[in-house]
Amino acid sequence: MPDQFKPPNYNSVSPYIVARHVPPIIEFLKHTFGAVELYAHKRADGGIMHAEVRIDDSVLMIGGVGDEGEPTVSNIHVYVTDVDSTYQKALSAGGSSIQAPVQKNDPDRRAGVRGPGGNNWWIATMVGPALR
Repeated sequence: MPDQFKPPNYNSVSPYIVARHVPPIIEFLKHTFGAVELYAHKRADGGIMHAEVRIDDSVLMIGGVGDEGEPTVSNIHVYVTDVDSTYQKALSAGGSSIQAPVQKNDPDRRAGVRGPGGNNWWIATMVGPALR
């Protein structure tokens, strides 16, 4: 096996969401999570075929299907330093609330937001002692 089997600073597993229109998702991620756009490959019609963004230590890949393909809806969990402020950022970026920040029977304070493309973003901050 080669020493360099994946790009530098990429995890072995990266979520891959598929959307009809990629730019609104990238803007939502930048505003909500401080995502950094790493790469965008455009189709002949100018739409984005494939994009990659970094959120903290993770890379999220986004495939664009344009008007002919079928998008998929995903649930993505993201740990953040402040769930309450991140939840507010998500709402101000056009997300709709699934669940306001709340702590239940685990160490995480968690919220849920539906973003552009219909993906569900579960946002959490560990506020209690880790269970694992």
